[in-house]
Amino acid sequence: MWLVNLLEDFIVPLTPPNLWQFISIQREKITHAVIAQIELVLVVMTLVSLTAILTGLLVWKSTAASEAVTGFWSVVFTIPSLAMFIFFIGPFGLGWLPAVIALVLYGQLPVVRNTIVGLRSVEPAIMESAAAMGMKPLTVLRKIQFPLAWPVIIVGIRVSAMLIFGISAIAAYVGGPGLGDYLFSGLANLGSFNSMNQTLVGAFGITILALIFDALFVIVRRITTPRGLRV
Repeated sequence: MWLVNLLEDFIVPLTPPNLWQFISIQREKITHAVIAQIELVLVVMTLVSLTAILTGLLVWKSTAASEAVTGFWSVVFTIPSLAMFIFFIGPFGLGWLPAVIALVLYGQLPVVRNTIVGLRSVEPAIMESAAAMGMKPLTVLRKIQFPLAWPVIIVGIRVSAMLIFGISAIAAYVGGPGLGDYLFSGLANLGSFNSMNQTLVGAFGITILALIFDALFVIVRRITTPRGLRV
């Protein structure tokens, strides 16, 4: 009996740390993952915004072209996210590139659709008045139509960003950066040491970042929207 008591004094049970202790221990690694997650979303959203808005500007006048483009991106959007990432492993290998390409493709639909809707929502009489004053079509688009359509367009960008945050976790399967590695490592080893902490760091981290970005979009929308159009 005395031997059992002696062993109990010297043997410390291996219990996993709680979440806050785990974050403290893994602080540097988690910080790198958070930064990588932000960088990934910023790169993807920059590419999505540029390409999708340009596409919308090119096709909004034509009903047939608009339907064809939105129909195409709707089909792309229905492809399972994991399958989409796997498609690009063959030509591009693992890492940033397949993750960025797949996420850019997923983010197109909301921005393209809202760009078309926003440009079409501007009253024709306003553009006719501007043209009657001697403004060239590109000047009308740049100074009048696009600013009036912007509140609708940025809503599409905001929706796209939230979709990208959700799908970006799966990028860990193709070696993509960010917090997805924590999430899926924890789920893959559920029940093992620290698995729950890893899962929570990944899930909560992505959720908190998405909420921060969403709040920033609300602020940006208000700042960049012409005063007369603010709600």
